[in-house]
Amino acid sequence: MSHTPVESAESAAASFRSEVTVELVKHSAADSDVLWAARVSTAGEQSLEELHKDPERSKGLINYLMRDRHGSPFEHNSMTFFISAPIFVFREFMRHRVGWSYNEESGRYRQLEPVFYVPGESRKLVQQGRPGKYEFVEGTQAQHELTGRVMEDTYRRAYDAYLEMLAAGVAREVARAVLPVGLYSSMYATCNARSLMHFLGLRTQHELAAVPSFPQREIEMVGEQMEAHWAKLMPLTYGAFNANGRVAP
Repeated sequence: MSHTPVESAESAAASFRSEVTVELVKHSAADSDVLWAARVSTAGEQSLEELHKDPERSKGLINYLMRDRHGSPFEHNSMTFFISAPIFVFREFMRHRVGWSYNEESGRYRQLEPVFYVPGESRKLVQQGRPGKYEFVEGTQAQHELTGRVMEDTYRRAYDAYLEMLAAGVAREVARAVLPVGLYSSMYATCNARSLMHFLGLRTQHELAAVPSFPQREIEMVGEQMEAHWAKLMPLTYGAFNANGRVAP
């Protein structure tokens, strides 16, 4: 029994990427947000005067709050990012629950596009050492070639199976089960500076970090782009974060 293809072979051709993308789509975030939130405890309604004052004159207060871990003033802001990354990155993201909101592309409601992750040449492939004390080192050219070939072949076969089931009338929410976690997905992620700092403390490596972290490289790539956006929005808060060991207050 023959079935009409869901889409043409040309439009179904798989594509492969090694990068992630992060776009800041909207925000309400500034260093002054930290100041008026902090000063309400001692100034009450007079703290409203901080809304339009230059935060540079109060950078010491921001550093004090960060150093002594008075965290709640860093929550009175918001950033929404649009993120495109492999599904396995989003599964790690979902471990960050406090101060985060997510809405992800749904394989129940739309046919998923054949865009898949293949590590780039700079991605270290070989893990050495025991759990809790290991490092990643460069792979050989043969290992990189093998990884790319096996991944691409597997992705193509999986997506062909997905299309075959869709063409036979199988529901999208069932057919998607054959797709691998290397498939790209997209989502909106909304957070505040405090929740983002906690994320960055765990999901990025940095020479200024007081507590070492060993994130998977792909989620670190997302974290680095989010950090770059946030650093421009709240430079004083960002500076205090780095100056105090990159530990969320």
